[in-house]
Amino acid sequence: MKALLYQGPRDIRYESFDDPRLAADTDAIIKMDKCGICGSDLHIYHGEGFSPDMGFCVGHEAVGEVAEVGRGVRRLKVGDKVMLSAAVGCGNCVNCLAGNINQCTSGGAGCYGLSHRLEGCQAEGIRVPMADFNAHHIPEGISTDQALMLTDNLPTAWFGCVNANIRPGSKVGVVGLGPIGLMAVQSCFVLGASEVYAIDLVPERRAIAASLGAIPVDGANALEVIAAATKNQGLDSVVEAVGADATIKMAIMLAGKRGHVSAIGVNQTRDFAFPMGLAFMKGLTFHIGTCSVQSHWPDLVPLIQSGRLTPEKFITHEMSLSEGAEAYRLFDARQQGALKSVMVP
Repeated sequence: MKALLYQGPRDIRYESFDDPRLAADTDAIIKMDKCGICGSDLHIYHGEGFSPDMGFCVGHEAVGEVAEVGRGVRRLKVGDKVMLSAAVGCGNCVNCLAGNINQCTSGGAGCYGLSHRLEGCQAEGIRVPMADFNAHHIPEGISTDQALMLTDNLPTAWFGCVNANIRPGSKVGVVGLGPIGLMAVQSCFVLGASEVYAIDLVPERRAIAASLGAIPVDGANALEVIAAATKNQGLDSVVEAVGADATIKMAIMLAGKRGHVSAIGVNQTRDFAFPMGLAFMKGLTFHIGTCSVQSHWPDLVPLIQSGRLTPEKFITHEMSLSEGAEAYRLFDARQQGALKSVMVP
């Protein structure tokens, strides 16, 4: 088969790769219909990966058709259309069953496309471990593009907003308006926010947030603008969707007393200087972590079906898998208005 392989910093190649094979009776093989590039994939693209491996298949977002199932798979059959959870768990332990997949006690927690341990989804075929748990039928009334956004981006945005303790009437800031940040803007309003300040350096992204009902704010002067707008009271909740040291600190500074800050951008700084004194004086609650994707599907599917969330509208580019290197380059450079880039075989 063909797949996108990481061969070094800014070196993603479309190459032949071994076909996926069942490694356990609980596995399934999925023929990819559509896959996505996530903002966190850029860490690998930049050479800041999670593994020293080379030549592994990248990506963790995909939908497709079941091509083969192991003898232990009970819920899926060949021909089913499914969406894959970027968060992979064993599906049997108490934490997985409680929706805390990243705390899987069997050692089964993981994510596609970080190393050879579990090859990625930007490929014509994908092996899904514990398929009954890690793959799900695409629900009725959910399009292929919507299902793809349910594999990671939308659940992560929702997770970030829930952790930010957004309540009816809350004044909220969203720092970073990539696809996840824009989905967070929508999610803030669904959760009842009265005002959402959408913060980014890119004017075009601020304009999209404004079309969703948010108040656009240039990241270069966000602290001053929001201080004036809130009469120095700060915001009730802030969702940070970048992962840079500077944006995390900005989120903490934007929050008011007894505020909540939720960081969902991937940060790999080992010695990040957390402003403990400021957080202490404000009495902040700070949340950070990865999303257990499957646990949010019961909330999100009805919201999409009813039209209250429209994650598919943030897809700006659809390309073929063979154009993967260019898709990564455009997404990384934010050229041609690139927000969410997806690929087909």
